[in-house]
Amino acid sequence: MSMPSFGGSDGISVKENTRANPNAPLLKYGVRIHLVRYTDARKTDNPRKIGIGGENVSGMGSKDIVLDQDVATIVTGSIRKHFDDAGYQITEADQGDADFELSGVVKDLTYNVKYRDEVSISVESTLKEVKTGKIVWSGIVVEKNDRFAGVSGNDTSDVANYLKRELGIVSGKTSEAVSAVLMAAYPKMFNLTPGTKPIPGVTVLVAPTTVPPPAAVPGQYMGNGAVPPPALAAHATATTGLLLVNTNPQRAKVYLDDVYYGLSPLRLEMDPGIHSISVKLEGYRMVTEKVSVRKGDNTDVELNLER
Repeated sequence: MSMPSFGGSDGISVKENTRANPNAPLLKYGVRIHLVRYTDARKTDNPRKIGIGGENVSGMGSKDIVLDQDVATIVTGSIRKHFDDAGYQITEADQGDADFELSGVVKDLTYNVKYRDEVSISVESTLKEVKTGKIVWSGIVVEKNDRFAGVSGNDTSDVANYLKRELGIVSGKTSEAVSAVLMAAYPKMFNLTPGTKPIPGVTVLVAPTTVPPPAAVPGQYMGNGAVPPPALAAHATATTGLLLVNTNPQRAKVYLDDVYYGLSPLRLEMDPGIHSISVKLEGYRMVTEKVSVRKGDNTDVELNLER
């Protein structure tokens, strides 16, 4: 990450380099996101002011901590770079061919220099599907931290670097949260096999597969409490367990630990342990539960979705 440049009387300059993470893969997904400039919702009459204590910062020249650009511009730039690093095709111009629209609000961005440097950042983001206008994800990322500047005090480079690092944490978490949702809900857009995550440098040769449910016959296990047939129990092994997921109504999207595995009903061979299971169906409320998978055993989960 390149060092930020520093402004004197014009304020502290926090600039991203071409790529926020030079080690991030250059490969881009086919997912196109229209990035709308974030809005500064802070209660302030100066969109560049972020705090007080400038008299304690060498090279600041005022009692206020002031940036050389407005807060909305700096936050939007940080968000853009982290999504760019994550592999998305980002455009700030509404070209009409984007898959999703990302917008947001800066609720807090404060940097006060006291005995310790205190940073508080709160950014709300919303991702919409362009074609339908449906909100795919919305969330708030909050970062609060402080540091002791040392006996020699601060200068503008210290403040710029620390603020850039803390803002990068917020932007990075936003990118990770959006990626998790998109890869789970739209795996084909990422050329993903359900149940896998993209890892730079890794080519998936064998991926988890779902076991098609057996045809419904009288007395056979279909999530109604009946004893599973021998063929079903055979899929649990000495090192793994079999998770049987049924929903009412069926054909709901099933996510295990935020990874999409397919439509219900499903039979999944899983590692033992506690897993988070979520099911989604258009027109119904999402249902999320924790489930314990035991090695060598079958675990039955039946989830009822409500409108």
